[in-house]
Amino acid sequence: MNAPAAELLSVFLLAVVLAGAVVRPRGLPEAVFAVPAAALLIAAGVVSTDQAREEAAHLGPVIGFLAAVLVLAQLSDDEGLFRACGAWMARTSAGRPRRLLAQVFASASLITAALSLDATVVLLTPVVFATAARLGVRSKPHIYACAHLSNTASLLLPVSNLTNLLAFSASGLSFTRFAALMALPWLVAIAAEYVVIRRFFRADLDAAAYAPPPAEPVAVPVFALVTVVATLAGFVLSSAAGIEPVWAAAAGAAVLGVRALLRRRTTPAAIVRAAALPFCAFVLGLGIVVRAVVDHGLGDALGRLVPSGTGLLALLALAALAAGLANVVNNLPAVLVLLPLAAPIGPGAVLAVLIGVNIGPNLTYAGSLATLLWRRIVHAHDGAVGLGEFTRLGLLTVPAALVSAVVALWASLQVIGT
Repeated sequence: MNAPAAELLSVFLLAVVLAGAVVRPRGLPEAVFAVPAAALLIAAGVVSTDQAREEAAHLGPVIGFLAAVLVLAQLSDDEGLFRACGAWMARTSAGRPRRLLAQVFASASLITAALSLDATVVLLTPVVFATAARLGVRSKPHIYACAHLSNTASLLLPVSNLTNLLAFSASGLSFTRFAALMALPWLVAIAAEYVVIRRFFRADLDAAAYAPPPAEPVAVPVFALVTVVATLAGFVLSSAAGIEPVWAAAAGAAVLGVRALLRRRTTPAAIVRAAALPFCAFVLGLGIVVRAVVDHGLGDALGRLVPSGTGLLALLALAALAAGLANVVNNLPAVLVLLPLAAPIGPGAVLAVLIGVNIGPNLTYAGSLATLLWRRIVHAHDGAVGLGEFTRLGLLTVPAALVSAVVALWASLQVIGT
């Protein structure tokens, strides 16, 4: 196949894959679109079998980690970790909407950082709905916080987001150095989100709430909590030993999985479902499709837009480019496209791309798969969220969080270095 035809086919198939992932007609898994598209590109010779094998080897540990951490999050929920979190919020907020918002911010930020953004979207959002209903407060500010923090609060650790794992691999940083550099950007971005969301929803937060009934005590699942903390410690130790974080995540999932199976709280089939294997196949297929697009024109085109250097203005421009691209083609393809261009510049450029693809998706529904999933969960709970409102909030939060996070990253690079 000649170069123009290969480029046209690659771009067309990427558009089909992304449209399928966004719309999901008849509830079909995303993999139904991505895997055949990747196979077609390989069969047509646009991507060689060696290139496909190389991409699979590159994404394999990342996909394995994704499956393991999804199982870990689901088993933690089965143990009652998220119910305990909801009970704590209901008990300590005392029916005050602003206090509840602060607690949702704290819970969502920590859960996203430790158990990935999927845990916040899938497991915490329903708990927040139930907690708001119990307290008689308007749920909208709190569920929007879950959506925004599933993206923004995933900046902290390499394990907080699939995009982070890809960036971590490209950066050459250790686990602890990555976390140290991203700690200040994480904090200031969350603070910016809090200020804007509290102001944006001030009428909802000022609305009177009825006095909640006494909350029933919910025991904290100590075993699950200790396992999650031990798994996080395992990420640090495995990184220092040069071991992929997937093994630490798999160990944590195995500990909770064996306990749940012995106590008959789950089944092998439920554990397999929690691993979201169709979504893992989607990630692999998407990676191969993006590889074709990059190799046949997009990489060269974007290369002319990527600024050189790691000065403040260059980092801001790179993060803005990443945020814009994430809202056009989704953040996962965006990071796959931009990392090969940013990695030669240095770790600072890689982290600026990460800030862009993690914060930028708060502008549109299509910016990240997590946001699309959040929208479906909200609709399932009869929550009212509109495209106009979502976009208006994004236009306020994204610039504030993006700029403040990049400035904080630049400051961290000056102090800590790479």
